[in-house]
Amino acid sequence: MDHFTTTAVTTLLAILKIFLVILLAGVLVRRKILTDAMVTALTKATIVLFLPCLILDKILTNLSPADFPLWWTLPLASIVMALAGLALASMVFFRDLSAKRSMLALASMQNAGYLILPIGAALYPGQFDEFALYVSLFILGFNPVLWSIGKFLATNGAPRGSDWRGMLNPPLVACLSALALVLTGVSRLIPSPVLETVELLGQGAVPVATVVLGAMLGGMSLRLRPHLWDAARALAVKYGLLPGLTVAVLSLTDIGTTNPLLARFLVLQAASAPAVGLILQVRAYGGDEQKVGTVMLLSYIACVVSLPVWLAVWELVGG
Repeated sequence: MDHFTTTAVTTLLAILKIFLVILLAGVLVRRKILTDAMVTALTKATIVLFLPCLILDKILTNLSPADFPLWWTLPLASIVMALAGLALASMVFFRDLSAKRSMLALASMQNAGYLILPIGAALYPGQFDEFALYVSLFILGFNPVLWSIGKFLATNGAPRGSDWRGMLNPPLVACLSALALVLTGVSRLIPSPVLETVELLGQGAVPVATVVLGAMLGGMSLRLRPHLWDAARALAVKYGLLPGLTVAVLSLTDIGTTNPLLARFLVLQAASAPAVGLILQVRAYGGDEQKVGTVMLLSYIACVVSLPVWLAVWELVGG
């Protein structure tokens, strides 16, 4: 029990540091010090520059197929986790599936990068290169699901902007490009100054993404009463059934012994808050922004408690 408490408290403190940044960014948005134009610029800079550079850096410098031959299992794991979440959410909302599509997305599509990266940096600074590599490979499988199935559900099937090009984005392109360079051996020919420049730019991804996340959450309105029952069901899947299933599956394998960091990473992913991309999709393509924003904000508040608890549960069960 001491180990459980220590893990929970350590994780909670790490998350609280991140949420202080998120809170500060939210206050700046509410006070109009951070304007919509500034947030939009930071978001674009993160998506097209900082996050792609971080992905390029971690894959080019840390992925060795000879040492990690099963790297492809992480993109596959992200797809399986998303589909498992959708299946669980469908069972919870089975009486009114067509009317609750957005809740299915919130219950199953997690923040795989913006939230997980700073948590990994805080919890595992000595292993962050490896942790960030896992994030990059996980995103490779997760992004197409988020921007196809997730978008369809979050926007209640809104037709605007629904072509396949919406799934192509700079982080995904960066991941595919880096994998191609590594697998063909071309990455060994890239000059050191180029790699160092990419690394320097990638270092901005975590702090800038954290500010962007806080700015987005800070701009949301909260109307709890009309959406309380739906929020409770979505959170039950997001922070109960899905991480519980993940811990159960992991406990049946030897990942906790052979690769403890990978096991912890998967638990963090399963217990992460909903993807910020969902609210961006609703804003861009239509949907119930007020409801999605309310449930998402509640989810991030609940994540402060649930994520440390689930990581501590894993340490107790399989650590």
